[in-house]
Amino acid sequence: MQPKQILRSRYQIIKSLGSGSFGNTYLAQDLDLPGNPKCVVKHLKPKTLDSTVINIARKLFQREADTLYKLGNNSNKIPRLFAHFEEGKKIYLVQEYIEGQDISTELTTGKKISEFDTISLLKGILEALTIAHENNIIHGDVKPQNLMRRNSDSKIILIDFGAVKEI
Repeated sequence: MQPKQILRSRYQIIKSLGSGSFGNTYLAQDLDLPGNPKCVVKHLKPKTLDSTVINIARKLFQREADTLYKLGNNSNKIPRLFAHFEEGKKIYLVQEYIEGQDISTELTTGKKISEFDTISLLKGILEALTIAHENNIIHGDVKPQNLMRRNSDSKIILIDFGAVKEI
């Protein structure tokens, strides 16, 4: 997708945020809401045409949407799901944009972190994981790049539920 492209007559792509084996992620803005707030659009686009892989990817994408809807509406530690739809045989989900940076920027080699900051960081991570675990969800891909520190309140937010499993 290209910048300025509009999905569902509502979500305008701003730029690419990244890609994985099952799709691409974009920063977008919601043209229907006042102030055109930013959001994240995930596009299911497996890198193979193998029908088995495509079916697995569809199931994982649906599971991610279900999980975001379930968890994000009940917690400020998980992004909220705004939409999940098909357009032109392509599948998308739209979720809350977490303005901030992933914690890998805080965990650089050779940089020491104080005991207080370490405990604070671990508490933030555990609070986010607790939300998932209390709902019988295993994230499946916990790593610094999937833990965002939100700018507005410095809280840790768990993102990318693409590898989620239900207990």
